[in-house]
Amino acid sequence: MIARIASTTSLLIATATAPLLAAGPTDMADDAVMIAPAPAPAAPRFVFTLRGGVSMDPEYFGSEDYEVGPDVGFRFNYLSLRNGREFGNPDPWAENLGFGVGGSFRFVGERDSGDFDELAGLDDIDPAVELGVSLNYGTENFNTFAAVRRGFGGHEGWVGEIGADAVMRPTDRLRLSLGPRVFFGDEEYSNTYFGITADEASAALPTYELDGGLVSAGVEFGARYQINDVWGLEGAVTWEKFQNDAADSPIVEQGDDEQWGVRFGVTRVFSIGG
Repeated sequence: MIARIASTTSLLIATATAPLLAAGPTDMADDAVMIAPAPAPAAPRFVFTLRGGVSMDPEYFGSEDYEVGPDVGFRFNYLSLRNGREFGNPDPWAENLGFGVGGSFRFVGERDSGDFDELAGLDDIDPAVELGVSLNYGTENFNTFAAVRRGFGGHEGWVGEIGADAVMRPTDRLRLSLGPRVFFGDEEYSNTYFGITADEASAALPTYELDGGLVSAGVEFGARYQINDVWGLEGAVTWEKFQNDAADSPIVEQGDDEQWGVRFGVTRVFSIGG
């Protein structure tokens, strides 16, 4: 094979140079071959989606009253590097197929006990940010995920979340999803939001200490509508019921062990580079 390739190359060179030799030195100079430079590596490209809107959630974990607040979301879509490596899908509206690893984030608002008569005597809780990683697996009609996060601020515990969705597409632009959710918290997390120390205890809210484990189980229904290549609408309705030690907390017993959540927002796709 090597000898055959070399022979073919020599024949091509001889064929290509014969007219130049016949034409003479002057013509050869005029017909010099220009060699194009090698193409430059592709520029990096980053595609992501931001969501902004409103939400309605319980005023605190276990509350029977609700409050309206802002809703903000971020979704990673695609990243390409100069070395040619790619992550995600350049089409922000496509399903993420197969296995994937990503980040996980949740914000938990503060609990100011002075704002609620039923929580009188309990310590205030600062806002908390939870940061972690998630593992996902998706197909055209099914998606599942598991996430682990660590809290900073209001609580310093670890939490975990597992969920799955059946995905339906009534039209090319409308995506619907429905599936179960379960939420876990360690001892630190559970006692921060559902526990009552001896210093906080009262006749209405006696001392209560929790172990870590399953905190809640529920379901989420989501919808996403693609207006055009850049803009979209997105919303979800969630329902969860507290389980085990969390359900038996005096904070929950004087409130409601079933919690609803609603969010709705506008999405915008951003593409940087490329």
